[in-house]
Amino acid sequence: MTSNAEIEAAEIETCRLSERPVGINPLLYPGWDFLVSAHPGSSFFHRTAWARVLHETYRHLPIYFCRFADGQLKELFPIMEISSPWTGRRGVSLPFTDACLPLQTTKHDHRALYELALEHGRRRNWRSLECRSNHPAWQGASPSLAFYGHTIDLKHGREALFKSFEGAVRRGIRKAARTGLRVEFSNSLDSIRTFYALHCVTRRRHGLPPQPLRFFENVARYVLAQGHGFVATARWEDKPLAAGVFFHDGRKAFYKFGASDYAFQGLRPNNTLFWEVIKRCVDDGFDTLHLGRTSLANEGLRRFKLGFGAWEERIEYYKYDFVKQTFITEIDHSAGWFNRLFRCLPLPALRLAGEMFYPHLS
Repeated sequence: MTSNAEIEAAEIETCRLSERPVGINPLLYPGWDFLVSAHPGSSFFHRTAWARVLHETYRHLPIYFCRFADGQLKELFPIMEISSPWTGRRGVSLPFTDACLPLQTTKHDHRALYELALEHGRRRNWRSLECRSNHPAWQGASPSLAFYGHTIDLKHGREALFKSFEGAVRRGIRKAARTGLRVEFSNSLDSIRTFYALHCVTRRRHGLPPQPLRFFENVARYVLAQGHGFVATARWEDKPLAAGVFFHDGRKAFYKFGASDYAFQGLRPNNTLFWEVIKRCVDDGFDTLHLGRTSLANEGLRRFKLGFGAWEERIEYYKYDFVKQTFITEIDHSAGWFNRLFRCLPLPALRLAGEMFYPHLS
């Protein structure tokens, strides 16, 4: 008896041999990662590993709109459908992703996939469709939110990169070296749990709940264990002071999550952690290290990233409201009255808040 998954995989294979735009579930197609990795613009976030983390943790449904030609993936607009009694049903490309550029070719009408996604959203009664990209193909689109993005060009090599750092960054790295601080790399579940303990403390300091532990356990299971990332942990006398979660695919590395113990900031653990990660990425042959998005209001984090010689860009999000039938603008809700509330919560209560809220967020 043929299963639904086998039927859908057969339908996807049929679509791959045509050139008409289609919507598919990449989790049901075993060859998806091979197809997407062949596209020159692809990144880690287009792969099934990230879709699997989001689906397994929050039950979001992937619907990836794409166009094939000659059996190859030419264009892609990946979307996860979020269904929530609090925030409604909507499409996001992609949830909890700092930036997700659609994959495109230069010799085709880029609007086809967006129009197909809008048509699908109307059928599914979506409240909105959000694209986290600088290059929307929607006619008349205007940004809903904007962030800074920072990228380090690793092709210059270790010595040139270190010289490009600001003086304060170089002094911080040298200071940490004198204290005996060391950085270790791992892709184990234990390293994720060490990171998570620091993450919870850091989120409370910022007045925000952490994502559920199961989210990071799924990152360990579907990303790190499959060779697409690592955890870097800075330790002093065996005490973890800072940690970061990094993803990679092809020749691109991406800093996704970071945390640190603020009581030990004087030892500059983050300076050393990033320097050791940069050296590792250079040695492993990566061309770039993306440092993620930064709120336009967070000047301190912006200066920290620029201190490593990163080049800066503006990341813009676009959000179409199906009820209003227009693009809308939003406010960056990373700071507000709720920060004071979350800072007062004990860690168990803060983690519970994350368990409750994050399935409805993006």
